[in-house]
Amino acid sequence: MEYVCNDCPRRCGALRTDTKAGGVCLSPALPRVARAAPHFGEEPCLTGTRGSGAVFFTGCSLRCVFCQNREISRGCAGETLTVPQLRDCFLRLRDRGVHNINLVTGGHFVRAIAEALDGLELGVPVVWNSSGYESVESLRRLEGLVQIWLPDYKYSKSETARRYSAAPDYPETARAAIREMFRQTGPYVMDGEGLLRSGVLIRHLILPGEELGAMDAIDFAAEDFPEGSVLFSLMSQYTPMPGLDRFPALRRRVSAEENELLRDYFARSGLDGYWQEPEAATDEMIPAFDGTGVRSPADA
Repeated sequence: MEYVCNDCPRRCGALRTDTKAGGVCLSPALPRVARAAPHFGEEPCLTGTRGSGAVFFTGCSLRCVFCQNREISRGCAGETLTVPQLRDCFLRLRDRGVHNINLVTGGHFVRAIAEALDGLELGVPVVWNSSGYESVESLRRLEGLVQIWLPDYKYSKSETARRYSAAPDYPETARAAIREMFRQTGPYVMDGEGLLRSGVLIRHLILPGEELGAMDAIDFAAEDFPEGSVLFSLMSQYTPMPGLDRFPALRRRVSAEENELLRDYFARSGLDGYWQEPEAATDEMIPAFDGTGVRSPADA
């Protein structure tokens, strides 16, 4: 596989091959995976009792300064897999009894992932878990292959997106991406056990001092989609990471007052969904990116 890549909104035109990493995502064309295992840190409708089958890809085209997964988001970690190996990874994880296959930050590997999913009968939903910074063209490669869309809507203000992710076009880009996700799946569907089977669940991580941005994110979900058609998750888990000396506003957790204000605003929005308690703001749910589950025992 070799191509000049303009798959993400950065459109950096990097030459990517099976072995040559390039572009803002610092990734080759073949996917790199750091972990594939049951994960219990998602919303209840995804985690259930047996966990979400999370496949953590390395690299990222957004590269937020506050990223909690920076160990892998900078692109250097993980095992490189061929498309058949990636398909086998999904099947082994499915066979462990997880409720879904949860593809975490895979947008820069969309071509290989789409090829791996094409014709694959998993019997559980596929979740596309992303930053929301995606091109509509790339998302259309996944039409019919993804049942659950799990995008972030990180920033509703261009200046905040520029400051923390060097992506001033993030708000309009993410809105267009989320609208495309909804076009593909329509209103969300739950099964009798309260597990999400299809649809869109929009996440917003509260950042310190960004209450107005969070309110705008809630308003977007409430006003852009028919009532009761999307889920929304208001996340209070922001945890300051090392290396934020240039960003003093991010060197603290979200206050109890900020959380309460936004939880009340969310409750009045009419949206279905979830919010986290402030106690979620720890690094305990960050998994070990140690290659667990990536390769079969025969390949080890």
